[in-house]
Amino acid sequence: MSTIVKDSAIVMTRELRPAARDPFTIIFSLTQPLILLALFGPLLDGIPGMGDKVWNWFVPGVLAMIAIFGTSMTGSNLLQEMHDGSHERMLVTPLHRSSLLIGRACKEMIPLAAQAVLILLVALPLGLDLNPLGAAIGIAILGVFGVGLGALSYALALAVRDQDWVFWTVQQTLMFPMLILSGTMLPLDNAPGWMRALVTVNPLRHVVDTERALFAGNFAASQLLAGSVAAVTVAVIGLSVGVRMLRRN
Repeated sequence: MSTIVKDSAIVMTRELRPAARDPFTIIFSLTQPLILLALFGPLLDGIPGMGDKVWNWFVPGVLAMIAIFGTSMTGSNLLQEMHDGSHERMLVTPLHRSSLLIGRACKEMIPLAAQAVLILLVALPLGLDLNPLGAAIGIAILGVFGVGLGALSYALALAVRDQDWVFWTVQQTLMFPMLILSGTMLPLDNAPGWMRALVTVNPLRHVVDTERALFAGNFAASQLLAGSVAAVTVAVIGLSVGVRMLRRN
């Protein structure tokens, strides 16, 4: 087990180096969320289901959007490495095979946390009133969810290999329903019954609800447990599927 942890840390460090050399890529990826904060957020004031503090409702949804957009597309990097042959060179190294995926997936927590902090700094002057400890726990839970989603993205890349169009078709087909059914942008209180049924089984919805509670300083055990279980479940499933796919390939 210690070997896997050590090798995963090596892979994680390797994956973080490009972002460290060019941190502006992380900032540039925030263009769309910042536009949402500036142009969409002010329109939500007075909409039923959001409570008195609109920004406390809206900002956690923006962070969830960053997580699902960013981590679900990470498999495209692996596709590029498979095309140029660098992935095959990694396979012949003495690194533990499972660490090649675990390290990649865990790497997603770092840029996700950095982006979340930047969004919070921008949102504070707009009216965001958050509990610092709750925000830190919420970002950590979102990071765990991102690890699982990133691992599933890598597994999808391994499954389709040379068929890039299949990767993007599946990714786009699954990403937008998950995002809409999580209530990140608009409340789902008046959604039809069939949609509410899908909402209850969407793990992202439970993560977002937990984030909103934590940002407001609500540390209720039931809500914290729901979001944590959803994030950990996605992480375990994602890593299990990803490692199995990597070994098969």
